[in-house]
Amino acid sequence: MSSRTPLVAGNWKMHGSLMRNAQLVRDVVAGAASLHDVELLVCPPHVYLHSVAQLIAGNALQLGAQNLAEYEREGMFTGEILGTMLADVGCRYVIVGHSERRSLFGETSQMVAQKTRAATAAGLRPIVCVGETLAERNEGATEKVLKTQLGTVLDTVELSQLRDMVVAYEPVWAIGTGQTASPQQAQDAHALLRGQIAARDAKLADSVRILYGGSVKADNAATLFAGEDVDGGLIGGASLRAADFLAIATAAANKSRS
Repeated sequence: MSSRTPLVAGNWKMHGSLMRNAQLVRDVVAGAASLHDVELLVCPPHVYLHSVAQLIAGNALQLGAQNLAEYEREGMFTGEILGTMLADVGCRYVIVGHSERRSLFGETSQMVAQKTRAATAAGLRPIVCVGETLAERNEGATEKVLKTQLGTVLDTVELSQLRDMVVAYEPVWAIGTGQTASPQQAQDAHALLRGQIAARDAKLADSVRILYGGSVKADNAATLFAGEDVDGGLIGGASLRAADFLAIATAAANKSRS
């Protein structure tokens, strides 16, 4: 049995309002009171970080951001958010390199690596996202893509700074599409990623949590999380519904006790 505590992270993407957020957080906090052996995290849009931080104060629910700038110092970068600013308002985690950032906003693997370094410099725990498109999978390039994306991070950031890193495998073809990787596809990808880290540092590889992201729902979470190297999930749409998010968290908690 793994000593890694499962993590279930809710990526709210560009959704929310002060009123809706308050109700969602209240419902999640109330439902999570009976959950143990799992860590829960919510990642609201930047403008709501401070208000959500106040809502979860004193509870076990953790706060994360969806993105940060690749810079490590203040400067003239209008519209950008520094990692230390995220930490200042209560963030513990930050998502880095989500497939939507890569595909829609042109973030390269090198930029993702720089953002990972900036996150660790600010004392944040980066959730580094990697994943292949459907075309890349069909071409048999999944291994190459994953190794390149994660390898750029491992080459750029000192391994000693990555002890709190989380990796999220999110096959691009399964994000928001309703399609989901099979449990075996998820486990195979996670084992590949853990093996890549182990080639650099076996102790680090054993402690790093690797999440699955891509149309995780209440009814498929348990089978997806069953893989030895699957340590929880990065949840999109289902994280906006407290009952679904809590059901997924329960599936992760049950795995840690099995």
